[in-house]
Amino acid sequence: MTPTLERITVYPVKSLDPETRDSARLTERGALAGDREYAIVDAPADEPHDRATASVSGNGDYINGKRTAAVHRLRSSFDSEAGTLTLRVEGDDDFRTFDLDDRTELNDWLSDYFDRPVSVRREPAGGYPDDDSASGPTVISTGTLREVASWFPGIGVGEMRRRFRASLEIGGVPAFWEDRLFADAGEVVAFEIGDVRFAGVNPCARCVVPARDPDTGEETPAFRETFLEKRAETMPEWTDSDRFDHDYRLMVNTNVPESEWGAEISVGDEVRIAGVESEE
Repeated sequence: MTPTLERITVYPVKSLDPETRDSARLTERGALAGDREYAIVDAPADEPHDRATASVSGNGDYINGKRTAAVHRLRSSFDSEAGTLTLRVEGDDDFRTFDLDDRTELNDWLSDYFDRPVSVRREPAGGYPDDDSASGPTVISTGTLREVASWFPGIGVGEMRRRFRASLEIGGVPAFWEDRLFADAGEVVAFEIGDVRFAGVNPCARCVVPARDPDTGEETPAFRETFLEKRAETMPEWTDSDRFDHDYRLMVNTNVPESEWGAEISVGDEVRIAGVESEE
C-alpha cells in the first residue's frame, strides 16, 4: 500500500476543537495556515504576552488541557470568513458568538468561565505550536490511532484522534509507521508529502491530555499504565532510536525548511521517505 496523506486537521484556537481541511498552506515556521493561530493565555488583555516564554510558569501561560480539565468542556466553532468564534459549554444548549477582531466580550466570557483573568491572543505568523523547536505539523497514522483505540474498550478511533490532536494523518500504512520518521539525536528523517519537504525530528512525549475524555475532561482510569504496557508490547523494530527514551511517546514532531513555506499539501498526496540527514 502507498502511504498517503489521509487527513489534515487544524486547531484554530489552541486547545479547543479541531476542524478538517482538504488542503493546507504552510506558513512561517512551517505551521499549517490557521492552525493554533489563536491561544488563550493566563493574562488580561492589557498585559504583554511573549509566545517564546509562554510555556514557563507565571502570567502568560497558555490555558490548555495540561493546566485545567475545564478546557475540554468548551465546544468551539470557528468562522474564518466572518472572523468569529462560537462557544458553548458541554451539556449546555446556549452558545455565544464572539468577534475575533474586538475580543473584549470574548475575554470577559472566558475569564468568567475559568474564574481568572484570561485573554485570547493571535499570532498569524506561525501560530502557537506546542514545541517551538519542532514547530511544523505533527504526524500520526490512521493505523496507529486504530491500534491504540483497541487498547481501550469504549473508545473509538474518532475519540482517540481528538485525544492525541495530530495535524497530519497518514493512511495506507501499518500502526506506528510514523516512527520511521525520526532517527537518533542529532539526526532528522527527511520525507515528502506531495512535493513538500519535511524533517521528522522526534517522537512526541505525551502529557495528561490524552488520558482525559475530550468532551468532559474526565480522566480515563489507568490510561497511562495501559498505554505504557501496550506500547511496549507492540513496539515495531523500526522505532529503535535514542530519542525514544520512554514508552509514553506517540506522534512525530516535525520541522519544515524555510524553502517550503508557502507551499501547499492536500489530502491524497503521496508520502515518501527520503532518508536520514544531519540535524542542522
